[in-house]
Amino acid sequence: MREFKRIVIKDLTKEFGRKAALSGFSLEVARGEFVTFLGPSGCGKSTALNCIAGLLPITRGGIFIDDECIDDGSKKVPPEKREFGMVFQNYALFPHLTVFQNVAFGLHLRRVSRAEVRQRVVAALTLVHLEGYQDKYPTQMSGGEQQRVAIARCIVLEPRLLMLDEPLSNLDAKLRIEMRYEILALHTRLGVTTIYVTHDQQEALALSDRICVMRSGRIQQVGTPVQVYSDPANLFVADFMGFKNLWPGRIRSLRETDTTVEVGVEAGGTLLSAHCAYGRSDPRRAALVAAFSAGAAVRTAIRPEEVHVAAGGTGNAGRARVALVEYQGQTSHVTAQTATGATVELRPSAPVRIGEDIALSIEPEKVFVFPENGGQP
Repeated sequence: MREFKRIVIKDLTKEFGRKAALSGFSLEVARGEFVTFLGPSGCGKSTALNCIAGLLPITRGGIFIDDECIDDGSKKVPPEKREFGMVFQNYALFPHLTVFQNVAFGLHLRRVSRAEVRQRVVAALTLVHLEGYQDKYPTQMSGGEQQRVAIARCIVLEPRLLMLDEPLSNLDAKLRIEMRYEILALHTRLGVTTIYVTHDQQEALALSDRICVMRSGRIQQVGTPVQVYSDPANLFVADFMGFKNLWPGRIRSLRETDTTVEVGVEAGGTLLSAHCAYGRSDPRRAALVAAFSAGAAVRTAIRPEEVHVAAGGTGNAGRARVALVEYQGQTSHVTAQTATGATVELRPSAPVRIGEDIALSIEPEKVFVFPENGGQP
């Protein structure tokens, strides 16, 4: 395996006829990093992965390993010479071959000696905890075991970049969590650079060093799991990461300080105070101040867990009547309606009943405010 410092993707565009599946996709992935492409179905994340792998021709842009161009649309290094490894959603195992033969397949194509093949296959199967499975066939194995075989077949080739395309989507909920742990543990042991594709926010948060959130072929935000979860760049990211209270509003006041922009916004019939802690060097600060003049239409974003039932029957966010209670084990998800017809999603710490009138309280720093168009590219 040849070493490298980073993979650079510059203004990558992929068009199918007149439809752009990717537009201006630019990203750097450092050696040893775990980066996840996250977004809804059809957002372009698998297309981006297949372009990087060389399985799809690109329309414009370039892909580089350090200073070496491996694809710019005209010059292209073939997929088999990029030394990348791909784990597909459907595993793509050969049903007529044993586990050992499946994992060894790529090594035989590279004309590796028989002794080295055995050594590397046994080592790969040990890494994915499949010792003793060499003579089994895929049809004799569970979905999680088959997925481990697919990963072993990939890592036995010692790829420079490991790519996984929705690898857990065919597994049940319990097995998904177990395999998520195994993938993270394997990445930690090997230190292999990894790009992972998923539509599952929890997978992305649990596995990633950085998350690249995508929509309609464009990157919406790139950041650590904490940044993407706690500080969404726009309304789409906020919605996708669980900010379910997306209320239309209007600016009532705006005041700048050295560290914050304080916004008084009327949303859902309630006057909320939002403290947006954007420093003076943050580009969103200027956009916020420019967009949020008094009277401007905006959208607020608040997580259900940040809406509280106020003690004593008084709160800073008005009142609502409970319409639906969904029991979820340790907590319940509650849907309530305000007198103005706004829907409120919350997860109260104490039980509430359908039809109950409750007072709502929201901490100002938990309210995110975005331009009316959502602020996305």
